[in-house]
Amino acid sequence: MSRERPRVLLIDDDRDEVQILSSRLTNAGYDVVVAATLKAALAQLAVARPRVAITDLPGEGPEGLAIIDAIHREAPSLPVIVLTSHGSIPDAVDAMKRGVFEFLAKPFDGQVVLEAVAEALRISPIAPGSMAVWRSDILTRSPLMEDVLAQAERVAGTDANVCILGPSGSGKELLARAIHFASRRARAPFVAVNCGAIPEGLLESELFGHKKGAFTGATQDRRGLFQAADGGTLLLDEVGDMPGAIQVKLLRALEERAVRPVGANEAVDIDVRIISATHRKLEERISAGAFREDLYYRLNVVKLTLPSLAERREDIPLLAKHFLARLAGRYGRPRLELATEATELLIGAPWPGNVRQLLNVVEQAAALAVGDVISAELIRQALGGTPATLAPLDEARRVFERDYLIRVLKITEGNVTHAARLSGRNRTEFYRLLDRHGLAPAMFKRGTAVEAALVENVPLRERSSA
Repeated sequence: MSRERPRVLLIDDDRDEVQILSSRLTNAGYDVVVAATLKAALAQLAVARPRVAITDLPGEGPEGLAIIDAIHREAPSLPVIVLTSHGSIPDAVDAMKRGVFEFLAKPFDGQVVLEAVAEALRISPIAPGSMAVWRSDILTRSPLMEDVLAQAERVAGTDANVCILGPSGSGKELLARAIHFASRRARAPFVAVNCGAIPEGLLESELFGHKKGAFTGATQDRRGLFQAADGGTLLLDEVGDMPGAIQVKLLRALEERAVRPVGANEAVDIDVRIISATHRKLEERISAGAFREDLYYRLNVVKLTLPSLAERREDIPLLAKHFLARLAGRYGRPRLELATEATELLIGAPWPGNVRQLLNVVEQAAALAVGDVISAELIRQALGGTPATLAPLDEARRVFERDYLIRVLKITEGNVTHAARLSGRNRTEFYRLLDRHGLAPAMFKRGTAVEAALVENVPLRERSSA
């Protein structure tokens, strides 16, 4: 199997420059996608999911630099390299403040650009869909989730303590496991403990262990979870619910890198990476005196925030299909699938319980299904009759239309005739829809043609000044 070529997004409305730079990048082993407008660039971010962006600045000062802000709103972790003939020291300073990876003034040296791209790839997220083993249990098409995973991959290469925030059921333990498997500790144990589920009287012994005779019922020495995780990773789930007395002992263990079992005279050295997780706002717990500020800073060296399922609705069909595949084997019905209306109900539901609730709803509907197709009524019943959350009509129409067009073009691999027929529209109307959303058929073909990506795009300079 051939290795996937790293994808670079090139944003420029100068055809000659695009041809030159695209040729250099392609010859250097990169897959190049091109956008001549900001609208087209944002569409490419959603569809092509590049690992590096190279952009021209359509003018000087704040208006020219606004394109960087727009890119980072869509893809916060994407390295951006700026090439501009408007290079000035103030612009360079402003660009760096906006998180630009590199700022190069035109005329540029092609080799310098290639070196900048290679360096940017070292900090860029892995290519989506490449199924790296460390993250293979996390299914997503969401840019928000991909950004979290990109940050997780980077921090996994360090021993920094990580605090994962996110609502209940959003997959905090799954992300903690992924970080462990991406780290140098992957062959050592991963141990998880729910700090809110164990009574205070037992939690100390559970974490740090105890000696025989330390308390009634301690009939033998017992290693705690810190020692069980030695060399690996310890997940302190729902750390915000940890009792105050245990917080003091945890802080000491982190500072001394050693634990003292209950009833022991000597401490035991440990080598453990700590990942904590909570659905609570720890800052509020600190203000209320329920959580130690010094422990917070020890645990929260790197903070990762998981989006709720409602913030990553594009993942709902993917996750539901995955859950059904697992359940089909259990129920002996390998062809279980969702009716179209059932999928639409899932996409529109509010999901206060997040991914965990989605699994529960799909499992309940699958258990009650008579045939192989799960109806909308079964999903409605499993949701408890909860009405879908409503966005303003214009916004809902825009989002649906864009997602629909992307989906149908992926299915047809950019074949407009086929896509228009599937969508019940003529080619002219279908092209108008594509233009409205900054989509081009070439974005979905197996071999991206640079010229095709530039056709019918408003120049970037005009777009930025509009």
